Amino acid sequence: MYEEAKKKAEILVEALPYIKKFQDKVVVIKYGGNAMINEELKQAVFQDVVIMKLVGMKPVLVHGGGPEITDMLKRLGKETKFINGYRYTDHEVMEVAEMVLVGKINKEIVAGLNYYGGNALGMCGKDGGMIKAEKFYPVVYDEEGNENKVDIGFVGKVTKVDNNVILDALSKDYIPVIAPVGIGEDQQSYNINADFMASRIAGSLKADKFVLLTDTEGIYESGMDGDKKIFKNLHVDDTNQLIKAGVISGGMIPKIGCCVQAIEDGVENVHIIDGRVPHSILLEIFTNEGIGTMILK
Repeated sequence: MYEEAKKKAEILVEALPYIKKFQDKVVVIKYGGNAMINEELKQAVFQDVVIMKLVGMKPVLVHGGGPEITDMLKRLGKETKFINGYRYTDHEVMEVAEMVLVGKINKEIVAGLNYYGGNALGMCGKDGGMIKAEKFYPVVYDEEGNENKVDIGFVGKVTKVDNNVILDALSKDYIPVIAPVGIGEDQQSYNINADFMASRIAGSLKADKFVLLTDTEGIYESGMDGDKKIFKNLHVDDTNQLIKAGVISGGMIPKIGCCVQAIEDGVENVHIIDGRVPHSILLEIFTNEGIGTMILK
């Protein structure tokens, strides 16, 4: 019994310098992947975020919700169309996306955080003119190597962040919970990639940390024997080299782009962590060992 209590005390002692270091620091968390689907992981994230707030940190949570949008479209009998891997978002899909992201997922997260005493406040990029957006045209290459822009509907990219509404919420002791929907100059709503939106918000706030919850252990290199070597710490220049070497590839490349963008915008460091591990946020921020990859200036 005493050994178990001693271990718990050691954990608290290990966390103490980090708790002191991050007092009043803004931490932006991008919440997505399995941590949004699995109920145990979901509750663990809520608990982690509330603990961060209770020890004096200022968490800001930006969430995704692609799988739930797909599920709702299916229930409504609307076929999901993809173009070069991107969901085509017409007017009807945009309405469903906004309904799911802002009206359903956002409020479920707010309720979960409030259950644990978090005092959360739900919002989206349209509130207070927070996120100005314009149409995003992904670039693809044909067989001859020619560059072509693809129209994927009402998918947007962030052109401007006005963080006053976020700062106001933080000053009033709320945890801002933000859905990735922005507004264009023509009053058109745009569905925005949550990684990119979280990155721009973190940069605008000059956050001390930007944490991406993913479905991978971090950035790693596979050895000849199949073992994974997790990179605990990387600098921005290291990521460029790893992309050129093919170590970072596929869907991880745009995530790295978000990390680099955040650091260039003034974020101190970025953490890519495995959201499939319960309490991975606390393990990364409050322990010496950490759990994922930290990218530094």
